[in-house]
Amino acid sequence: MRISFLLHNAYALGGTIRTTFNLAAALAGQGHQVEIASVFRHLDTPALPLDPRVSLQHLVDLRRKSPSYEGGHPLHGQPAVVFPVAESRYRQYSRLTDERIGRWLAELDTDVVIGTRPGLNVHLALQAPRGLVRVAQEHLTLETHSARLALTLRRLYPRLNAVTTTTEADAAAYRRRLRLTGVPVRAVPNSVPDLDITPSGLNAKVVVAAGRLVPVKRYGDLIRAFAKVVVERPDWGLRLYGAGVQREALARQIGELGLGGHVRLMGQVIPIEPELAKGSVLAVSSAMESFGMTIVEGMRAGLPVVSTDCPLGPGEIITHGVDGLLVPPGDSDAMAAALLGLINDDDRRHAMGRAALHTAEHYDPDRIARLCAALFEQLLAERRGLGRHVTGYAVGAAYFVNDLATAAARRAKRALKAR
Repeated sequence: MRISFLLHNAYALGGTIRTTFNLAAALAGQGHQVEIASVFRHLDTPALPLDPRVSLQHLVDLRRKSPSYEGGHPLHGQPAVVFPVAESRYRQYSRLTDERIGRWLAELDTDVVIGTRPGLNVHLALQAPRGLVRVAQEHLTLETHSARLALTLRRLYPRLNAVTTTTEADAAAYRRRLRLTGVPVRAVPNSVPDLDITPSGLNAKVVVAAGRLVPVKRYGDLIRAFAKVVVERPDWGLRLYGAGVQREALARQIGELGLGGHVRLMGQVIPIEPELAKGSVLAVSSAMESFGMTIVEGMRAGLPVVSTDCPLGPGEIITHGVDGLLVPPGDSDAMAAALLGLINDDDRRHAMGRAALHTAEHYDPDRIARLCAALFEQLLAERRGLGRHVTGYAVGAAYFVNDLATAAARRAKRALKAR
């Protein structure tokens, strides 16, 4: 098959970029012709390695030192019309991106085109030729989308051929809330390659954590939990890998709790798996995980995982008591107890580490690529059936009319209350 991905910025760092590169490489390795189009380009080379069998192009050049720099293009200063206003990246898009994405889609010579965020999926629904199989990948959860964006997706996603999510729980939410009649919603987890590293021996007295230093990761909770750990096991330390807006606040917290000799902020490291393999337990303290790439990366390194049982991914990856432990979000006492349970029990830690290696194999890129290829082949076989497309347009139009009527009724109700 000829398979095309549309990414926001393939030259940056992020989980969506990493998993797209992994999947694209695996599909290319299985004999498919794969390309990635990056809406934006701000660096000469991608920050993450890309398989040379996968072609990469950009649509808008934002490299300031490049002769083709387009930051000053007249259309770049005009607000986007196609990209939805309710999407979090809206301000980065413009009439220029509307035009470039539309042209790329119109000229696309491919079998399957895949959008990788809601705004790009809207472009597929509105601008991609109907002869292509159009797939919307959702890397965030439906619950993280605003009501306004969810209404837009509810109206336009019926025009697509399929929607994929990273978890079964999120797929169920899309089916329940968006009611995408005739559009299959499938859970396809992110893939994590085996980097051929030596798994951890699980004897280092180190707990590791990795991710963006942002509020949703709740690293303050983890640091508070580790303060309780070191009371009993002062010979153990915590290494926290990542960069982000909370670095200074976390550094202050470490100092205030007197943990300078026990908790270290390690900065951002790529690839992360060799660093994870230097630890003996992986800790995840998030309030929400749309999937949980770090969990699988830790398991690839042979680590048992202690994670919050937050929506939506950890509970689908970790089997509690087998390859890791799940604790309530925000409960530093429970996190500390779970960490100590593995720190103090060498046999249990090693047994869970072996189980984690086995679990990680389920997320091998070749396996995930086969799942995707099977879905694409099914959709290609159905492509000539015009009836499904007509149904999709009709369903989307019906939702749009219903949503307008509902909004009008709500405005009328508020007006009556105001009198």
